[in-house]
Amino acid sequence: MSAPDSGATRLKPFLWFTLYELMRLGALDGPIKVSTTELSGRLGCSQQSASRHLVLLEREGLIARRIELGGSHIRVTAEGRRALEEVDSALRRSLEGLDEEVYEFEGTVFSGMYQGGYYITQASYGDQIREKLGFDPFPGTLNLRLGEGSLELRRRLDLEPSVHLEGFKAEDRAFGGALCYPVIVNSEVEGALIVADRTSYDLSVMEIISPVYLRKRFGLEDGDRVKVTYSGLKD
Repeated sequence: MSAPDSGATRLKPFLWFTLYELMRLGALDGPIKVSTTELSGRLGCSQQSASRHLVLLEREGLIARRIELGGSHIRVTAEGRRALEEVDSALRRSLEGLDEEVYEFEGTVFSGMYQGGYYITQASYGDQIREKLGFDPFPGTLNLRLGEGSLELRRRLDLEPSVHLEGFKAEDRAFGGALCYPVIVNSEVEGALIVADRTSYDLSVMEIISPVYLRKRFGLEDGDRVKVTYSGLKD
């Protein structure tokens, strides 16, 4: 299985510290004005290096900036916040001895919009799932609805490492990317929670992909309960 492919884990350490310094200056709350001279002094690097850091952070979509005479107005984006939160979560788990934390969800099966099969059968998605997750996906998803008591845990899962499926174009149509979190379904079958970049579902819905037809495997009907377990990415 491939290594984690999330915003924080693909970020070079020197860029993360630059992002962290911008956060300390207040760029999470709104645009701040800072010069590369000031930033380089805070980072202990050259002005040229500080300027390059900003270019790379902007390219990654982690900051938004407007360059003006005497400095730039810089704001940490939602993706930048996510990268900071992912590192914060990883540090807390390590310091508090929670590296083996397991996320367990129980959801109710429901019939979705029957679009999962169409997307999963797209060759580029299938190829990436085989390469990055290690299984040939069944052409469809199992849709689960979580109770309100599970939503905070589901939000925390967003801070965990994930596998990224790249978007692509096919037949004059653009297909967005997605994040995948490897899971075990009912303590038996390996699969993954797939979270599309563009989706009509909120956090109360989990779409599960798997190498088998999960409804048939477990004899599931709408309203049945299913357990989904995430215990992190394995090398």
